[in-house]
Amino acid sequence: MNFINLDIQSDIASITINREKALNALNSDVLKELDQAIDIIEDRISDIRVLTIRGAGEKSFVAGADISEMVKLSPLEAREFLTYGQRVLDRIELLPIPVIAIVNGYALGGGLELALACDIRLATENAVLGLPEVSLGLIPSFGGTQRLTRAVGTSVAKSMILMGKKIDAKRAYELGLVDDVASFENLDEKLGKMIKTLKKMAPVALHAAKDAIYAASNTDIISGQELEVNYASMCFSTDDLREGMSAFLEKRKAEFTGK
Repeated sequence: MNFINLDIQSDIASITINREKALNALNSDVLKELDQAIDIIEDRISDIRVLTIRGAGEKSFVAGADISEMVKLSPLEAREFLTYGQRVLDRIELLPIPVIAIVNGYALGGGLELALACDIRLATENAVLGLPEVSLGLIPSFGGTQRLTRAVGTSVAKSMILMGKKIDAKRAYELGLVDDVASFENLDEKLGKMIKTLKKMAPVALHAAKDAIYAASNTDIISGQELEVNYASMCFSTDDLREGMSAFLEKRKAEFTGK
């Protein structure tokens, strides 16, 4: 792959979007390679506990979709491109493992939409986040109108999208749009702590929790609670639940196997 670097070390997978000169903008080739990387991760999913996604360099996570490519598209071609982008981001959101976006620098347009498809967002102090598509005569279309609204509420989403507002890492943290902020000097330390915490959790329960949380935004509360209790009941069939509860009662560290 030319624009996506996928590294799998032990039980941690890392994706780096590598178009640094173009501020890691998403074009058709990047999306296809990202799709291919997810294929590889899914093939090895039983061995992977956490996935991280970042952009190459310090300036940009992903500065957006590639405008130089998009400006040439017909409405039909645009629909195909945008639908494909939505599908790739949906695949990331629906992975059964925790996904951490490392939001370094610009996360605008498709970049923020990619970050929103991840479960946890760790921003660097120089992060700039926004969905400025309206200023280009467009609207967010990789899922941004939907995921941003669910993340920060209708009022904030309207303010950011309708006015093309960009916010810094501090404001994003205050809004709950990012989960933590780090300097470049302590980024790896904070990321390591996040990964360490996630790896302590029971893998089957993490997957169940992700699906139940996803349902909260996509179904009514009665159906969501039914899904919740079904998943919780399923957890009682796992070795991990017995191990987790036994470890709690015995005041020791649980050793989960994902079974």
